[in-house]
Amino acid sequence: MDRFFVFICGFAIAILILKYRVALKDFIGNVQFAEDHMGGTYNLIILIALLSFIGSLMYAMGTLQALMQGTVGRFFGG
Repeated sequence: MDRFFVFICGFAIAILILKYRVALKDFIGNVQFAEDHMGGTYNLIILIALLSFIGSLMYAMGTLQALMQGTVGRFFGG
């Protein structure tokens, strides 16, 4: 049940980020790294929303745990 709740929260956060991205950009201003390397701050905000959705979906399906165990798990044992 907690995984489903995390998915719903991650999905809602992603939708809110996308809906209010103009207000977010006005609030945080220009991110120089994003302006130089990613095509703009709006692209960074969209990427953060996409990663929020994908991360919460992966956690809900159990694939995030498998990915973390396969990549960084060897450094921490287990």
